[in-house]
Amino acid sequence: MLVKVRSIANVGLETVPVDVEVDVAAAGFPGFTVVGLASKAVEEARERVKTAIINSKLEFPPRKITVNLAPADLPKDGAAYDLPIALGVLLASDQLPNAVDLEHSFFYGELSLDGTLRPTRGILLLGLFAQKLKEATIYVPEPSANEASVVTGTKVIPVKTLSQLVGHLVGTEKIAPLAPKPIEEEIDAVVADFDLNEIAGQEQAKRALIIAAAGGHNLLMWGPPGTGKTMLARALPGILPPLTSAEALEVTRVYSVSGLLSPGQALVSRRPFRSPHHGVSAAGMIGGGSNPAPGEVSLAHLGVLFLDEMPEFPRGVLEGLRQPMEDGTVEIVRAAGHVRYPASFTLIAAINPCPCGYLGHPKRECKCSDRQIAKYRHRISGPILDRVDLFVPVAAIEAEKLSLTNEKTANRVSSVQAKAQVVAARKIQEKRFADRGLYTNSQMHNKDVKKYCFLTPEAENLLKLAADKFDFSARSYFRLIKVARTIADLEAAQKILPAHMAEALQYRQMI
Repeated sequence: MLVKVRSIANVGLETVPVDVEVDVAAAGFPGFTVVGLASKAVEEARERVKTAIINSKLEFPPRKITVNLAPADLPKDGAAYDLPIALGVLLASDQLPNAVDLEHSFFYGELSLDGTLRPTRGILLLGLFAQKLKEATIYVPEPSANEASVVTGTKVIPVKTLSQLVGHLVGTEKIAPLAPKPIEEEIDAVVADFDLNEIAGQEQAKRALIIAAAGGHNLLMWGPPGTGKTMLARALPGILPPLTSAEALEVTRVYSVSGLLSPGQALVSRRPFRSPHHGVSAAGMIGGGSNPAPGEVSLAHLGVLFLDEMPEFPRGVLEGLRQPMEDGTVEIVRAAGHVRYPASFTLIAAINPCPCGYLGHPKRECKCSDRQIAKYRHRISGPILDRVDLFVPVAAIEAEKLSLTNEKTANRVSSVQAKAQVVAARKIQEKRFADRGLYTNSQMHNKDVKKYCFLTPEAENLLKLAADKFDFSARSYFRLIKVARTIADLEAAQKILPAHMAEALQYRQMI
């Protein structure tokens, strides 16, 4: 008997329907064959499915069983086909006659040997795919079912075990569908590791951090060790606006397909903050593998990618950041095809002025030679630096400013105050780009800069003089205008004034 059970395959963030065709022949030698460009993990489903059926007190037919995953020319990977294969075997062997509406149901999940369903990646993508269909029901592992509960218009059945599913389908043990979870209730406010008012001094760096958060601009901080660069970077999530519902779904899709959601977690409710070690590979940073998975740049989508000690990262890894920094997406090309992942992140980088870190320090002597300093700085190429919007020095702090009894501590800007400024500026940008689908000023293309950035004659003259004197590239020229636009937004100014442009120019000081 032949049956078809519906499932899906995730190719990057794209979802493709898959028909799991199971035939249990009446004649022939007993066997279990899986075809349809199945990976090793899928082929191993034969043993998992057989053992799970037996341990669930069900009958595994001693016949010739053939499973075809259609379309046959699409590579299949992962253990998520265990559940549809097991169900297909039970249906094709007449153990569940007419027990399920196969036309409007999707099955997806990995089986343990005892018949328990394990957490499975990509459940949210299945929910979003089923949302496009009418009267669709999805049967997924109970530990991962919350991912799909935030998708409206889809009936989600959380399954704990194979025997429970059989009981549900034959009507002896009904499983209650999950109640929908409003996305807004899942989104949390971020509690930052550090509040800005905990960081002594560094007022210019704090101001640059607010500008970076308000406009989504890339920021590079440079200075000796121990001056607060890492603390500043870790304070950034606390001043970013909360994710919107659409943004939360966008980020969660990446984490769902990566398998990084905790069991029971429904949503990525906070803006990502990724801080990879400098030993990360190119595939780990950009994404890759035989079945291309998202890298750090995609896991930081709509959030922050922090590179501490940036020159210590391999040159090839840093050069791989060019495309995502410019386009907000990353494409991974393989012989069998290519996938695209979103990668619209804010880059925060921290570097020392020299290998020992003490060049220009007021009290400690630098022991690096000129050649060592030049070699160290050349680890970061010009094209990468050209894609950074803000450069800010983070100098050594005087002992007086570190004092716990310093009266000026009370006057420091707090993360709550900074966040209010950032949220107000972001709302201005949201209104400005309502018809463009952009999030921040940093995402503007050149044509958008000409359309939305109005400079007073004085500000334009100042920009031209600076461009001629410092020989800015065309990319730097337009990035300066974007930064000035963000500074103007922080003051709710309609036009870019000379003061806004002057402040933007002071952040172009190169290391």
